Amino acid sequence: MKGLIEQRQRWRRQDETWSYFECPWKPKRWNTRYRILFIRQRCKEIDREPIQLDLFIPQTYGYRYTVIVTNKMVGMRKVLRFHHGRGYQEKVFGELKSQSQMDYIAVRRLSGNQLYLMTAILAHNLNRELQMRTEPKVRGTTERRTPLWQFEELATLRHHILQRAGRFTWPKGKLTLTITDNPALRSNILRFLDALKEAA
Repeated sequence: MKGLIEQRQRWRRQDETWSYFECPWKPKRWNTRYRILFIRQRCKEIDREPIQLDLFIPQTYGYRYTVIVTNKMVGMRKVLRFHHGRGYQEKVFGELKSQSQMDYIAVRRLSGNQLYLMTAILAHNLNRELQMRTEPKVRGTTERRTPLWQFEELATLRHHILQRAGRFTWPKGKLTLTITDNPALRSNILRFLDALKEAA
């Protein structure tokens, strides 16, 4: 792949910064060919030499290279924007690791860890589904931002709803979880319960 970039003479120019070419190359171990975009970005090179204040040092330019494998059949710029929007995907994985303990190895056996991983993902997905059923769509999608909702993290909901001081009481002989009367908390719980009833 490095050789393909070094030997390339003609690049398709998008603007003063971006240019690219496509190539049908694939690794030997792959059974299927995918679209491969070789993209270069013209940028200023960092001068690491000591700066002489009494002399003018001209700015030199070089290139940064990106290779994207995709099944999208759209223009290079849209593919690049979609690639740059992967930060939201990284945020989802970060939330799974930090708040659902997806990166924790629970037991020594594969099947046990697979079960633990599935429960972590299930908890995350149930959190998202519950919010989608109770909150309206607040924005449109772009190449760099795909979700229609502005989600609360699992830790936020856990802190606001689940991690509340309470006690079990027996009013009229019925076991009841009693917590402090908080109008905002009451509204959130009733909203979620109504959404669950509609889903059932």
